[in-house]
Amino acid sequence: MSEVESMAVVIAVGGNAEGRRQVLGFDVIAAETEEGWTDLLKGLKERGLCGVKLVISDRTWV
Repeated sequence: MSEVESMAVVIAVGGNAEGRRQVLGFDVIAAETEEGWTDLLKGLKERGLCGVKLVISDRTWV
């Protein structure tokens, strides 16, 4: 038998100059954690993301 493992998908979405949304990146991680989001955002920065003016999240980190 196969086991089912709970995973989280984190997705970064941005708006382009024309006001259209674009998926900037995503990752499948074991749990939605600050570390998981940090890794995703660091990866976007390494790929050239710059000029971020606003970040909105549906999660509050404690």
